[in-house]
Amino acid sequence: MLTAAAALAADGPLATAVQRFEVRTAQIEMATQVEATIAERGILVCEAGTGTGKTFAYLVPALLSGARTLVSTATRTLQDQLFHVDLPRIRRALQLKTTVALLKGRSNYLCLQRLAQAAGDPLLGPREQRHLPVIDAWSRTTDDGDVSMLADVPEDSPVWPFVTSTVDNCLGHRCPRFDDCHVKEARRRAAAADLVVINHHLLFADMALRGEGFGEILPTAQCVVIDEAHQLPELASAAFGQALSARQLRDLARDASKAVLAEASDMPELRDAARGLEERVADAVQALSRTPGRQPGGALAREPVLGAVLDATRGALAALATRLDVVAERGAELDACARRAADFDIRFAECLDAGDEDRVSWFESSARGFVLHATPLSIAARYQDQVAHYPAAWIYCSGTLAIDGQLAHFRRELGIEEAREAVWPSPFDYPRQSLLYLPKIDSNPGDPRYLPAFVEEVAALVAASRGRAFVLFTSYRALEYSANALRTRWPFPTLVQGEAPRARLLEEFKRLGNAVLFGTSTFWEGVDVRGEALSLVVIDKLPFAPPDDPIAKARAERLAAEGRSAFQELQLPAAVLALKQGAGRLIRDSTDRGVLVLCDPRLRTRAYGRVFLRSLPPMRQSASRADVEAFFDAECPPP
Repeated sequence: MLTAAAALAADGPLATAVQRFEVRTAQIEMATQVEATIAERGILVCEAGTGTGKTFAYLVPALLSGARTLVSTATRTLQDQLFHVDLPRIRRALQLKTTVALLKGRSNYLCLQRLAQAAGDPLLGPREQRHLPVIDAWSRTTDDGDVSMLADVPEDSPVWPFVTSTVDNCLGHRCPRFDDCHVKEARRRAAAADLVVINHHLLFADMALRGEGFGEILPTAQCVVIDEAHQLPELASAAFGQALSARQLRDLARDASKAVLAEASDMPELRDAARGLEERVADAVQALSRTPGRQPGGALAREPVLGAVLDATRGALAALATRLDVVAERGAELDACARRAADFDIRFAECLDAGDEDRVSWFESSARGFVLHATPLSIAARYQDQVAHYPAAWIYCSGTLAIDGQLAHFRRELGIEEAREAVWPSPFDYPRQSLLYLPKIDSNPGDPRYLPAFVEEVAALVAASRGRAFVLFTSYRALEYSANALRTRWPFPTLVQGEAPRARLLEEFKRLGNAVLFGTSTFWEGVDVRGEALSLVVIDKLPFAPPDDPIAKARAERLAAEGRSAFQELQLPAAVLALKQGAGRLIRDSTDRGVLVLCDPRLRTRAYGRVFLRSLPPMRQSASRADVEAFFDAECPPP
């Protein structure tokens, strides 16, 4: 039987069949560990640095094992890369007949019923209405209904929520188009496949459904591979908590109004109740927008106006729920709205419950809406309880799991007590390919002098690199200040997060070749720019969570009450992993060259700075800007 190591060796089938295949020692070692973990139905937690080739390192042994496998990734982009590129190459090279399937969340599939209802919807603007004929024509030719395959309609178009479904508004087996449902067909293919590519949100949706006793949406697996596993703790916190948004409430009100017209036109009081909810939601959005950002639930008690407006909103929701319950049997649309209203009423109560010691209630608001949350303080026990439903081998891997070479923090967050562990550093030649510059800024972040000094440093660095830079921030405030101060100081194209969709900014950055992109957390990970277009990454400060963040604050208080160090167990590890993600944008290939700039002086002045530096790749360090200029001059001497 062919082993994973043999398949990945210099004389193996992959080296023969895959163009530009590179034999990598760390990749073979990781594949061997994955192979052993699958055989023993064990647990493997590992970090594989950029360039290790971790995708092949887990796909090859999983496919060769014959075990039914779930591969969970962080994003739809990674799902598509695995399914449409990596898996076909491996299967062809190894001549395997293994069946594979791609399964996404339901909002990624065209809903034929909602498409039929969307025409003439007054909430759709003229531009979105023009997209409907394009989607309708595509609906007659698509095999799977995956909306990412329709390139003629922008990914961020407001039309998509009107022609796709969610758990809230799906009619299930009562839908008139249920027999043609793309979601149902995707799940059928997944149930029959040997390997299924999913994402983390779908994995947790399955866990939630199991926990509620309603069944499962994913096939039983013998092996579960979690790629980009560093995201798991945060996503688990969201999945095991509760959330309710203004948009969900508004959509319920509007869907209820439509259902009344279609199935209960003789009940104008029901339409009035739906309109009443929509009005109260608008009031709540306006009131909460005066305190933008993330706020603890206790702020509602301190601000009577906010508490009153949410009480009124919940009252309107309860009134609508009561009226819908009476008429639910009159039609599928009314029944679906009644179930949503009852569920939302429960969620509303849980998100406002400040008496649950195991959860933190909080909300986030902006000018466009709000979201109420109830988030667990710890997810380890709940996660392990859910994992027990999958008697499988579990492989957790990422390019950023280790802190100072150790994986204890990740294991502690998920409650993993026993596991194989391994850390494989990147094979790239960081001392030759890169430089880590630590500028000597005299003031700390938070000091009014810091941002002006940071701006001056960035201006000089971008001049040396001739553009080709990411400038990454931990806050929108710092981004806006810096972008406004700098964009007129150089001749290079300047791209700013928020001025265009993320995908469009990245596409433009790669196309231009000499641009400067200003971004916050959305650009710290999942961004792959190879070659000279990105040669400088500047990070404004260490990415510690804001001290007033309601989740971080509540968890810190819990740890302090238990006599533990919140800084050592929570704040420092989270910041180290976030910094590793941001720093990882720089060197993406063995031919890349570039400078990483960490401006925060605490890296030099605080003891914990050494933990950050030891957790980064082995770059040559300098505190002299002249070394940065020499680095870029060596690459391309100035005229």
